[in-house]
Amino acid sequence: MAQASADLDYARKAREGRFDWGWLRDTGSEWGVRAKPSRVGLTLRDISVGTYGDVPDDPPRRTMAPRGADVDPDVPDMGYTINTKAEVWSDNVLDLYEEAVSRQWSATRDIPWSELPELDPDIEHAMCQLCTVLSEVEMVAADFPAKWLWQINHDFVEAKMFLCTQVMDEARHTEVFRKRALANGGGLGKAKAVVEQFLKLILDARSYDEGSALMHLLGEGIVLSVFRAGELIAPSPVEKRIFRLCMQDEARHVAYGTMHLRYRLSRDPSLAEDFHAYLDQGEEIISMLFTTPEVVEPVTLLLTGDVKAAEGLGLGGADLLRTRVIEEYLQRCDHAGLPRRGRMRIPAEMLEGTTAAEGTVA
Repeated sequence: MAQASADLDYARKAREGRFDWGWLRDTGSEWGVRAKPSRVGLTLRDISVGTYGDVPDDPPRRTMAPRGADVDPDVPDMGYTINTKAEVWSDNVLDLYEEAVSRQWSATRDIPWSELPELDPDIEHAMCQLCTVLSEVEMVAADFPAKWLWQINHDFVEAKMFLCTQVMDEARHTEVFRKRALANGGGLGKAKAVVEQFLKLILDARSYDEGSALMHLLGEGIVLSVFRAGELIAPSPVEKRIFRLCMQDEARHVAYGTMHLRYRLSRDPSLAEDFHAYLDQGEEIISMLFTTPEVVEPVTLLLTGDVKAAEGLGLGGADLLRTRVIEEYLQRCDHAGLPRRGRMRIPAEMLEGTTAAEGTVA
């Protein structure tokens, strides 16, 4: 492509008041189409009017020109690699974006840090270990979409905008759990290789499909279950507030991932086996997390309140969480149109008490 140069002839004419006015008189835009605000303001769904709301399945260009604009024929190609709508789209993405921007919160101002009570040292240590794991895993949910954002065709701008809110959400989650670990004298705990193996699996994904299945459906779904449990076992109102706010964010990410997979499979059912293969890999590592002391024991200790009671309960408390994690994961898979019962890669003895107990890998 030849290097563009300034139009000096136009500049000379314009100085004399001889403007072009082509952009003013000769336009193919939908003049007169008016977006009307809804009761909450002017939303993305409100401006999806006329052809502006038509998202092409296969955009004709790979540019950053706004969808619906008049585009010069010689605009440069941006080199996007994700140019099919079904690769990133979900039917709920417009509404999820609006919810995300309206429910942003601050880990500095919106957590009552001054009310954090002195805790029993074992409980504080357990809380800090859990925060260590969470601050570790949350950032991958920012790194993953950031890795793919620049490769997504700009005609799918609403999906890109939502993924930008996810990046901010996850940065804030990493922030709030790191702050909690350092706010009460406990400090950061241990980072385990098995956790890093799962994060690497997501970041090494060879396609957006693979990474999204592993992260949105499996990884973030598990974290959402942990957040729900965390609100119940939190040792003080401060942690309850943290888990509650993080939970509302994480629910959006999981809702996008579930509905994205549903949309993807509805357009190309032949991809189901590919997605099953992605989840096979993820489940094998996730099953290792269920037997990692630094993951299992903090939850048990926070649930029971002291080491002696935890030893008396054994894995009972952790088993309740494990069962809930698996059941909620299976429900998401069902909703996405990718049933996993009967083919999960988690050992059968870890599936006791769940609806996936039969036909699993031992």
